[in-house]
Amino acid sequence: MHVISSECITCSACKSECPVDAIHEGDDQYTIDENCIDCGACVAVCPVDAISMKE
Repeated sequence: MHVISSECITCSACKSECPVDAIHEGDDQYTIDENCIDCGACVAVCPVDAISMKE
C-alpha cells in the first residue's frame, strides 16, 4: 500500500489520478485508505514526491 508523508502540500493532484478513489483530504494532508491497489498513478503526479510505498 502507498502512503502520503507530511511533505504533502494538499494540491489534490493525486486524488484526481486515483482510479479507485482511495485518496481523501485529511486535516492537514491527503491520506490513502485500504482500497489502494498500488497502481502508482498518484506517485507519478505528486509534485513534491510525498507518496511512497508503505514500509
